[in-house]
Amino acid sequence: MTAAATDRRADPGEETFDVVVIGGGPVGENAADRAGRTGLSVALVEAELVGGECSYWACMPSKALLRPGAARAAAAATPGVGGAGPLGDGPLDVEAVLRWRDEATSGWDDAGQEAWLKSAGITLVRGHARLARERLVEVTPVDAEVDELVGAGRADGGGDGHGSGDGNGDAGRAAGVAGGAPRRLRARHAVVVATGSVPVLPDVPGLAEAAPWASREATAAATVPASLVVIGGGVVGAEMATAYADLGSRVTLLARGGLLSGAEPFAGELVGQALRDLGVDLRLGADVRSVSRSEPGGPVTVTFAVDGGAEQTVTAAEVLVATGRVPRTGDLGVDALGLEAGTALAVDDTLAVQGVPAGPDGPWLYACGDVTGRAQTTHQGKYQGRVVGDVIAARFGDAGASGAPTAGEPAPAPGQEPRPWSRYAATADHAARTQVVFTRPQVAWVGLTEREARAAGLPVRTVAYELGDVAGASVTGRDYAGRAQVVVDTERRVLVGATFVGPEAGEMLHAATIAVVGQVPLDRLWHAVPAYPTVSEVWLRFLEAYGL
Repeated sequence: MTAAATDRRADPGEETFDVVVIGGGPVGENAADRAGRTGLSVALVEAELVGGECSYWACMPSKALLRPGAARAAAAATPGVGGAGPLGDGPLDVEAVLRWRDEATSGWDDAGQEAWLKSAGITLVRGHARLARERLVEVTPVDAEVDELVGAGRADGGGDGHGSGDGNGDAGRAAGVAGGAPRRLRARHAVVVATGSVPVLPDVPGLAEAAPWASREATAAATVPASLVVIGGGVVGAEMATAYADLGSRVTLLARGGLLSGAEPFAGELVGQALRDLGVDLRLGADVRSVSRSEPGGPVTVTFAVDGGAEQTVTAAEVLVATGRVPRTGDLGVDALGLEAGTALAVDDTLAVQGVPAGPDGPWLYACGDVTGRAQTTHQGKYQGRVVGDVIAARFGDAGASGAPTAGEPAPAPGQEPRPWSRYAATADHAARTQVVFTRPQVAWVGLTEREARAAGLPVRTVAYELGDVAGASVTGRDYAGRAQVVVDTERRVLVGATFVGPEAGEMLHAATIAVVGQVPLDRLWHAVPAYPTVSEVWLRFLEAYGL
């Protein structure tokens, strides 16, 4: 049966597929693609744009906004190319940067992604999906008039903080046909939830009424505000503070604790100093007490206190709330299955959802990506999508089909624990999660931090090194600075974690990821000779400092 084929014999009101995937972002796309490689028919349900948050409102547009400032800083640090100082010779061409951002998002047009689905034999169903009961998904078309961001493209940069614009005249196609009857999709074998996460709006007096920006408005803005208050010191807060300072905004960042709390402490400290060097007014230990905006489009005032001290205020053109995200299950219908709406879907390492009775052929409900609560990064979610897709393809399709990635490797039986590091186990979720923060300097890490390793009871030793002391740094840029650290399990003599902070640090991460995933002994790593003069020579310095 082809992916587009349906079977209406069981119920004339239902369309039947082997697999139904809810959520058409990169995670859902990967799950759908892998699940269909053994002959299973697959439907993918998406209420917004195919390609999801990452393609249109997160990873891609944010990095397009950040790259020009990084390139300017690199030029400024290179004799004969740019001027001195963190801002180089002069301001960025804001209009050119925003045009490049628009190109990175394909102008908020998902026609290319829709064509890819068709080429892969995956049926696209546009609308909002809810789980009605076991293996049954109801899809309600989305009304383009009330869908404030889909097809709307860029935010207007005004005071209301909501998306607007023409969406290339394609809002109806992106959002679905308004007013149509719900469709009922029956999954013969499996339903995969890949609905991602949604931003958290803190319960601060006046905040909701002030129409704050969230990450979508920040990455899709059509103009750059003269001033911006960022609430939150995580990845989004630190990145957007960097981007908007580069673009000319006067930025104030309010963080309840330190910056980048999930990373090694030195990472947040180095990023904080860099933000100050960019002119960002960084306030750590800030507790936001209230927010007010007297009129739509007018200035917004944030009242806060630092470390319990006296209240202070800051007024800006816009306020961005970047205080975290939660799994998107509140509008999914999971309560119909006995699960709690608004919370993460707990999964095992095959990505089967726990707490849902299995069918006669084993688990039928699976989840991957942010919605599982395991990790909130696109790349880790895509990894989970590949794992769950292969599990479903092997369990329910022709696992030995010619060219199928599952050929020769049977899936574990329902209820059986998968073999760690097999294609049917998301083992890296526990041991080798990766993260890159595109601030300046960049922060990149894999595996466990020292704090996490010690909390897990591992016998560890850390080895740190200043990246600026490596020979390759001296020919990369004047005043090159950064720091790197590895976490070593002293009993097994393998790396369990690594962190790099410095220019383009993200490009150094994968070597560490391979070492952690491969559990490469230090004695073998000693034979991995780093090229000279590169910053990667830090690997030799790690080993020498360890005593090899």
